[in-house]
Amino acid sequence: MRVLVVQNFDSEGLGQIGAALVETGADIDLRRPYCGEMLPQDSAAHDAMVVLGGAQNALDDEICPYFPELLDLTRDFAGKDRAVLGICLGSQLVARAFGGENRIGGASEFGWHKVSLTPAATADPVLAALPENFPIFEWHDDTFVLPENAVRLAGNDVAENQAFRIGRAVYGFQFHFEADRPMVRDWSASFASLIAERHPDWSDRLDDEMARHGAAADAAGLAIARAWVATI
Repeated sequence: MRVLVVQNFDSEGLGQIGAALVETGADIDLRRPYCGEMLPQDSAAHDAMVVLGGAQNALDDEICPYFPELLDLTRDFAGKDRAVLGICLGSQLVARAFGGENRIGGASEFGWHKVSLTPAATADPVLAALPENFPIFEWHDDTFVLPENAVRLAGNDVAENQAFRIGRAVYGFQFHFEADRPMVRDWSASFASLIAERHPDWSDRLDDEMARHGAAADAAGLAIARAWVATI
């Protein structure tokens, strides 16, 4: 199994997705196009693709001129029935690739927040085993309107579209299910100044929120990661 991973920002790693891929012995092909690394021309050499998050918005073609190429690649993977997973910015790009409307701003969440599954999720191979409501880590300002052919799988009061599926195995997740407690702690240190500008009390709240929500969020995230890897 060979999985293309598109990283869009420093310190945005695979987290629990990586753990689930390692369990299966997958070969991970990491590309960082924001650093000038080339994307493959098509999906022929890979069985699946993961598109990670970033501080950009999904319409930032001027800052990230590779975005249109990534959209084409996403559609190529889907057209060949190869699994795709978009996280946060990645989910917004997947939505854009299939005609969804990106909405910049107005949907800010940071920290652990609860999401709720839709009735359609009860029959979804990736989410069916999850509880109806669970906490998960969020860090985003933007949202999107679903493409016409997407199945809505999860939402909350801030972002109606927190998870969706297109076809058999193209998934977008607005929330960071890959971000377990070690990754959140690493982000809190790596992006401390950025976080402090908007959430100056985060360093004081982190340990308490992690104690209250971290274990349940980690369990949900790893279950999602393993279930998505099983679709490849």
